[in-house]
Amino acid sequence: MNTQQHTVSRRDFIRISAFAGGGLVLGFNLFSSCSPQQGEGVIYDLNAFVKIDTNGAITLMNPNPEIGQGVKTALPMLVAEELDVDWKAVKVEQAGLDTEKYRRQIAGGSGSIRDSWESFRKAGATARQMLINAAAATWGVAPESCTTEKGQVVHADSGKKLGYGKLVEQAATMEVPADAAVKSITSFAIIGQWIPNVDNRAIVTGQYKYGIDTKREGMKYAALVRPPAFGQTLKSYDDTEAMQQQGVEKVLRIDNKIAVLGRSTWEVMQGAKKIKAEWEDGPTMESTADYLRNFRETVAKRPAGNPQRKDGDVQRAYQSGGTKVFEAVYEAPFLAHNTMEPMNFFADVRADGVELYGPIQTPERTRTTVAKLVDMPEEKVTVMMTRMGGGFGRRLMSDFVEEATLVSKAAGVPVNLIWSREDDMGGGYYRPMCTYRYKAAVDADGRLTAWQHQSVGTTGSPARAGSFPAGAVPNLQVDAQEYKTPVTTAPWRGPIHNFIAFSEQSFFDEVAHAVGKDPVAFRLEVLDQAKQQPTGELEYDPDRFAGVIKKAAEMAGWGASKGPNIFQGIAAQYSFNSYVAQVAEVEKRDDGKLKIKKIYCAVDCGIVVNKSGAENVVEGGIIDGIGHAMYPELTLTRGKPDQVNFNTYRMIRMAEVPEIDIQFIENDIAPTGLGEPGLPPAGPAVANAAFAATGVRLRTQPFIKSGLFA
Repeated sequence: MNTQQHTVSRRDFIRISAFAGGGLVLGFNLFSSCSPQQGEGVIYDLNAFVKIDTNGAITLMNPNPEIGQGVKTALPMLVAEELDVDWKAVKVEQAGLDTEKYRRQIAGGSGSIRDSWESFRKAGATARQMLINAAAATWGVAPESCTTEKGQVVHADSGKKLGYGKLVEQAATMEVPADAAVKSITSFAIIGQWIPNVDNRAIVTGQYKYGIDTKREGMKYAALVRPPAFGQTLKSYDDTEAMQQQGVEKVLRIDNKIAVLGRSTWEVMQGAKKIKAEWEDGPTMESTADYLRNFRETVAKRPAGNPQRKDGDVQRAYQSGGTKVFEAVYEAPFLAHNTMEPMNFFADVRADGVELYGPIQTPERTRTTVAKLVDMPEEKVTVMMTRMGGGFGRRLMSDFVEEATLVSKAAGVPVNLIWSREDDMGGGYYRPMCTYRYKAAVDADGRLTAWQHQSVGTTGSPARAGSFPAGAVPNLQVDAQEYKTPVTTAPWRGPIHNFIAFSEQSFFDEVAHAVGKDPVAFRLEVLDQAKQQPTGELEYDPDRFAGVIKKAAEMAGWGASKGPNIFQGIAAQYSFNSYVAQVAEVEKRDDGKLKIKKIYCAVDCGIVVNKSGAENVVEGGIIDGIGHAMYPELTLTRGKPDQVNFNTYRMIRMAEVPEIDIQFIENDIAPTGLGEPGLPPAGPAVANAAFAATGVRLRTQPFIKSGLFA
């Protein structure tokens, strides 16, 4: 076996022996040995926790929240690889929040694998070395003469073998090795394989229990009546009819909301509908038309204040001789997260502590918030995570956990608070609404010389200052402004990139066509500028970026005729440390309408840990990206959402999902983000294909409103 050396200090490795049933618990506290890396979003420093029973059974704990991104399978795979065990013999369990054993248990920013790659492998390698040392001591041989295979230590010279279960008790009495050898990439037997999700069987057979399924002795179900419009406050309410609803037991005012408690979800939701509440409007009760007008006025003006990035002088570049200047405005609407499992959480607030149980992406931050809310020390608040029926950034927020906590505290009983779909869509957190104005200049040779991005949106910053083509253009300026509003927004899958990619990559296509250049060739030309003559900070690798563009174009047969009615468009985005390029293929039907036929996708995310999970998450991102660019939007009338269920909020349907071809660039680079990067290029690739087919530019979403699509 080829190996590489990594060092683990004794204080970084925790041994705990003699757990119930005999055996050894090998814990790994690797916080101090991990180098925190700042990614886009959140910093992740993770730990592993391994149990080896005397009968040889191995249980690997997954400390991170599982939201469908596959970490409950992929993270334990890292440990199992270095531990050298048979994956089929491994059991995986979800860990709860434990800041003593684990660090920053968060699902967000596509960083779980990226930030645990070395630490989890090191944990498995150290455990493996301990077991080798125990076997060598038993046989009286040198550890170097021993190796491992599928949960056994083997002494090649004598042919002796001992299973891990036979060695764990002795391993618990020995020194923790200071140096552990991790496998070389070429020796991987588990990493890089197609491994089914560990929960698949339970999910498809209906046995898996989500947060919404939580039941406890004495528990009551709860539903909340919320303000129908953002910015409203509760003046008064009449609960007479609600209390007459069968199954309703109590109605309470909780801040600006009304809680209805009872014996079943259906009954309390029916009771909530019978509450007669009077609401008072706030000072800002804007409609979608107001946002659009204000946004357009803002981006039409010369930007004020300090730009987020300024390379060279864009104004001077526009005035250079022979220069051609292009300009366009793009708009992105509010979007709901619409997780399949609506917001829910179990809370039991007692005098001696709080138990929280349910689907949350930020358990540690949530515990801190709840502890302050009930004025208790954090150590008295426990949080157990359930697998989520979708997160997409919505469950980074803890509002629904706070609600459950306050209801339980006020009612004096454990509660399972469950939102209706109308609650979820009408009173939740949305993808920010934004408007983007682009201006670009090319010189007489068609070389991109200036790029200006000006934006405004209902978020802290609608821009990414380092997003392509930053660093590739001698004159570049990025200005972004936040528009204050009572409408609550939150990160939405591929935060910021999900709408910047649409505007940026669509405008890039506009410039390419305007100067008579092939869109693929133009992107590669500008990336070559970034490589040969970079300007300012360069956040991406031009060669890797160009690599996915070339690969996607090759996969799609870019430039080759596929018939008179087939048209293609390309888009590429660097986000969450990964590179993704997609070619969308549309067919123009006899009636002139377009149908999306196929998406070709090339991904460079470094080493792929689980090919099955990786393909699933990229495919899901593509479908999500196409669906939300094509069909839904959430509009407001005086602060009140106009769409609160799927009868008015159009989602993509199964028959509308095109064929998808995904290929990963193989290399030996450490893994980068994957949960989100597959989404951003999908919308602009479709928009650019639509232009190729019709000559019409799509600058606003949803595309279905253009009338171009069937």
